[in-house]
Formats: sequence, structure tokens, C-alpha cells
Amino acid sequence: MPPSFWYKPPSVPAWLLAPLGWLYDLAGRLLRAGIKSKKAPAPVICVGNVTLGGAGKTPVVAEAARLLREKQVEAHILSRGYGGRAVGPLRVDPTLHAAEDVGDEPLLLCKTAPVWVARRKRDGVRAAFFSGARAIVMDDGLQNLSLHKDLSLLVVDAGFGFGNGLIFPAGPLREKPESALARVDAVILIGAGGVPPGVAASGKPVLRARAETTCAVPLAKRRVLAFCGLGLPEKFFAGLRERGAETVACRPFPDHYAWTEDELDTILKDARELKALPVTTEKDWQRIPSGFRPRVTSCGLRLTFENATALPALLEKVLHAAR
Repeated sequence: MPPSFWYKPPSVPAWLLAPLGWLYDLAGRLLRAGIKSKKAPAPVICVGNVTLGGAGKTPVVAEAARLLREKQVEAHILSRGYGGRAVGPLRVDPTLHAAEDVGDEPLLLCKTAPVWVARRKRDGVRAAFFSGARAIVMDDGLQNLSLHKDLSLLVVDAGFGFGNGLIFPAGPLREKPESALARVDAVILIGAGGVPPGVAASGKPVLRARAETTCAVPLAKRRVLAFCGLGLPEKFFAGLRERGAETVACRPFPDHYAWTEDELDTILKDARELKALPVTTEKDWQRIPSGFRPRVTSCGLRLTFENATALPALLEKVLHAAR
């Protein structure tokens, strides 16, 4: 879970950590300055953010891949496989691989398109291309300049924005927003809230979207025990309430948390005592041992864009340039 001061006006803890943030930012800029981007054999669409998790890029990746495949373009997804041990390049097979192998997000994204895990982006793109990919949707990688991006999308949560505006560990930022905004083609703003000042000043197109929690079982007036390991867990809990659920208990854990069997036994026991349905996110469900999964309900996210033609138009422009 992120420190609470990351999303409040800069305070004493933030300013004490600010010098470390300056060093983190300087190191990142020096690394990026020494990298020469290489053109890939297929168009690369990068979906990234400038905050440490929680912005909502995974559903955007899935939507971009879905739209491309709807256009009969063989789109594959490229992920670093955060939390997994595979170095890759490796094509993810949900019947063979678990979250500890390839990470949780690749397993979730497999429902939309073929997914490749690779620590070295160039190797992953090459493997995907020779396997038939004619467009690559890169999950994260905005700060990785080793590959030329034909379209870069910056995902921002409208409710949390850029937090306190400071670089990690003083705040949630990976880099200064103005630096990232200079490299992207458009911003996808998810949720209710105003356009962050830096985004508005950049003049980049802003695509607004709403994220709605989905579930296979009705949640209205249902007592639930909600648990998750997300960058911004409150977003999940709030989404359940928007669906009418009564969240009698909310258990946040660190991002990409791997639960032990004892911890899950405790969660399920507490749910029984509270007469509540144990629920988590689709992404977190991938990290639950298979024996516990039938007893936990998973909830997904569905994106709805205010302008349904905006993202398809950006993708079509990339495809046209590549022809």
C-alpha cells in the first residue's frame, strides 16, 4: 500500500524524502539520455503511466488489443511480467504458467490477446513478430526508451492525479509529468475529476473514460469482505460500493501481494463469521492458490470511453502509417 502522504499536499515526511526523489529522477534522466530507440518490425503501442501503480493501464491495454484484433490485426501484448520469475521472451500459456512464473497481469490479459513476457523489450517484440504479431501493445514501458513507440498513451487516474507531485520515494511519481507528457501522443484520464494542470498545459489530446466494476454475481445489497493487493486499493473498494455492495470489511495488502494459505484461511474464516462474500479483483485472483479460487469471487473492470471513436481513431492512424 502506498504511504498516505503521497496523495496529500507535501508534508514533512515528503520533504524529508525529497532529496532521494531528486536523485531517483536524475538517475532516470541519465539512463534515458544514453538510450537510442530502435524501430520495431511492427507498430508498437505503449500504454504507461508516471505513477507507481494504480492508474488503470491494464484495462486500457486490453481495450487497445481488443480494438486492434477487431480490425483483423494480429495484435500481441508485451509485458515485463512483474512479479514473475520468467526472463523470457516467453509466450504466456495460462494452462502451464502461474502468477509466480509470469506475473498476474499477463495471465489476466491472455483473455484478450496472446501475451509475451520479456525483461528485454526488443527480444519480446522480435519473438512476437516472428510468431505472427503485426502490432504490439506494450503494457507499461513508457520510461523504457529502447524501443521506438508508434503511439504512446499516458494513463492517469482522475481522482488521484499525480499525487503530491513529488518523485519516489517522496511521492508516487516515476518521473516528472512534464517529461512524460513531452513523449506521449495522448492522455487517457480514467474516473471522475478534473484534468490535472500539467496535462491541460501540455495541449495533448485527453480521452476520458469511466471504469466500472463487473462481477459474475449480483452485488447489490450483498455483504462482502473485500481484499486486494493493488497500488490504490480504495479504488476497488469504492467500485464495489458503487455496485451496491455493503463492504463489511476491507483488507488492503501491498501491490502484487502473494497470499499464503494461512492468510487465505483467515480471510475465508472471517468472511463466514461476517456472513459476507469474499471478493477480490481479477488480477489478484490470479495469485490465489488454485485450491482457494472456487471460494473467492473475482471482480473485473470495464472501461467506457466518453468518445467511443477516439481510441480507435488513434489506432487507425498508427496502422495507416505502417502500411
